[in-house]
Amino acid sequence: MTESRAGDLFQPGDLVNNTYRIEAILGRGGTSDVYRARSEISGRLAALKVLKAEFSSNDDYLVLLTREEEIRDIRHDAVVRYSENNRTADGHVYLVMDYVDGPGLDRKLADGPMSADDILTICKRVCEGLEAAHARNIVHRDLSPDNIILRDGDPAQAVIIDFGIAKDTNPGAETIVGGEFAGKYAYAAPEQLSGKTDQRTDIYSLGALLLANFRGEKANSGRNLLEVVESKKQPLDTTDVPEPLKTVLDKMTAPDPDDRYQSTSDVLRALSSARSGQAESPPAETDDDATIIVPKSKPAAPAQPTQAVAAPAAPPVETPEKSRTGLVAALGALVIVGGGAGAYFSGAFDSFTGPQYPVAAPYTLVADKREGLPPRAVGFVPSEDTRDTMTREITDQGGTVDLTLASGEISESWGAAVSDVIETVMELDEWRLVVNGNDAQLTGQTTDQALHDKLEQLYSAGLPAGLQGSVELELEPLFLPAADIRPILAGLADCGALKLENAPTAGYGPETPVQVSGTLASQDSLVGLNTALTALVGERPIDLDGVNVLNPTLCLIENYLPSAPASDISIAFFNGEQNDAPNPTGDFVVGQNPVIDVDLPQDVQDGFLSVSVLDVSGNVFHLLPNVTRQENGIAALRDGESGPLSVRVAYSIPESQENGGIAFQVDDSTLGKSKVIVLHTDNQLFDTLRPTTESAAGYAEALREQDRNVETQILSLDSRILTTLAQ
Repeated sequence: MTESRAGDLFQPGDLVNNTYRIEAILGRGGTSDVYRARSEISGRLAALKVLKAEFSSNDDYLVLLTREEEIRDIRHDAVVRYSENNRTADGHVYLVMDYVDGPGLDRKLADGPMSADDILTICKRVCEGLEAAHARNIVHRDLSPDNIILRDGDPAQAVIIDFGIAKDTNPGAETIVGGEFAGKYAYAAPEQLSGKTDQRTDIYSLGALLLANFRGEKANSGRNLLEVVESKKQPLDTTDVPEPLKTVLDKMTAPDPDDRYQSTSDVLRALSSARSGQAESPPAETDDDATIIVPKSKPAAPAQPTQAVAAPAAPPVETPEKSRTGLVAALGALVIVGGGAGAYFSGAFDSFTGPQYPVAAPYTLVADKREGLPPRAVGFVPSEDTRDTMTREITDQGGTVDLTLASGEISESWGAAVSDVIETVMELDEWRLVVNGNDAQLTGQTTDQALHDKLEQLYSAGLPAGLQGSVELELEPLFLPAADIRPILAGLADCGALKLENAPTAGYGPETPVQVSGTLASQDSLVGLNTALTALVGERPIDLDGVNVLNPTLCLIENYLPSAPASDISIAFFNGEQNDAPNPTGDFVVGQNPVIDVDLPQDVQDGFLSVSVLDVSGNVFHLLPNVTRQENGIAALRDGESGPLSVRVAYSIPESQENGGIAFQVDDSTLGKSKVIVLHTDNQLFDTLRPTTESAAGYAEALREQDRNVETQILSLDSRILTTLAQ
């Protein structure tokens, strides 16, 4: 287990969004940290992948986390389950996934060699998980020992984790890091260095990491990029691997993807008749591998595979001039052998080749604008003119582009057609254009009837010449129904019900304020409510003045308080240290002496009165009745008085010293909100006298038991907040 540090975003014991209690930090990465947490609601363990603070407002990394969440559609026991993305009140973004308890293959690698039996078992299990991912056209791209965990240490329960740089190969789908190299050099397939990835890439990486774990030695592909490219041309050394594992790994890790198994289904068929063997190997090194994402130095499509050309062998003895020439030849070989890798990283040969763009297949482009966010576009374009026009259209609206010049099987008017569509839909509230070759899908929505009708007319005959496909434009109603808001309130209520006030029958118009009342457990909950409502209601005003922020103790009792109407019984506060001067606000600072009266109206003549204070520290003080003041019958309290009556339940310090009643003085140990509760019942509230002070949990249990007492009817419940402040 990784040790917590003072600088970690979350510490053990922290409660994230009132749901997940942090138990430990599991690991730290370049862009995110992973914590083990337990749901306070379900008790279920979860892993929280938290984006580091410096990346929380970066759209690129938010897309990363969002794409990883979308992989939750893959349902297989060998693939980690993802739940949701969320954001804390102070802006930290996190992803919730299943917690997998067990060692990673990186830990097993450090422990030493694994048996061939275990390696074959892991291979079968991981291939089954990859088969489910590949069936949805999801390629992992970063399979390595640290991304496979053995649940409970069992090879038969291997689980693939961390799809953070996975690539969706569906036509028109966006990728997390585009076409550039992503992964770890030691386990990456040769074609991955030039941005080429498909199912066979994952097969190579799995074979390479399994070979490393069999030997107990971390894969070593070279000390620099030059050595990496050279080493990737050669088959992996499996001379010490027993059959049938050797044959399986050899075919999985063939340098040419066409020589590998073409699918994980092929690997599984090969494994079905495999027999296990054993091997011993030297102990492992413990250096960590780092995932590397190499950005392109300039917009360029991935270079096409070319025939390998070997550099001429150098003579045994070289002059300095010959040595320099040999180096140039080697570098030239690197550019060609790496599938254009050198040009891929530098674009150095553009001036010689001219504007002959590599072929892209499939030829895809995705452009969109989501509500509240600027537009963006990513994909291939056929010419500099198209790229410049599209870039101008998007960036003029504050958006971003990632456009790569490429050739493909598209119509001559493709560029003009796509640019025209983007220009016409820019005024929509939301839109998305997905293009695959000449096929396109355009979706969008607006609340503007005139704009909707205009675009419907424009596209009535279909997309512009050069494109074919569908257009779906929705007209969103101007009025938001209250019924759409209430589920949000129900889902975020953590301290009693949240209610819509003055909800208009016809729904909320563009400028109609959304007013909410009720109670919440914390300021974080209030911020979360505001964030959720803003996402739903858009630009409509939000009024949360009617929401009272309490604390977890008060909310615990709130859930157990009986359902009873309010009455004309009221609660009055005074400052005891100021000769009982009235305190209409109910705010008391450190050193002050709160005095509390319960005012009975004239029509309350009989029954019983129970008065308690739910303290901010988590305690309950029973002011009436208690062991020092047991009489709480209203007739006895009135003692013959028939009109309005004030009953003092918390005294000034001098009064307390004189008659022994309960008195309070505010100190700075615990500050915040307490709640005074007055219950009027026809019989005694509890069968036995409660102690003067008890825990909130004990009082809640007593209230739950009282709820079963059919002999006592609660006539009314009245309350008032008392707030203690530092100054």
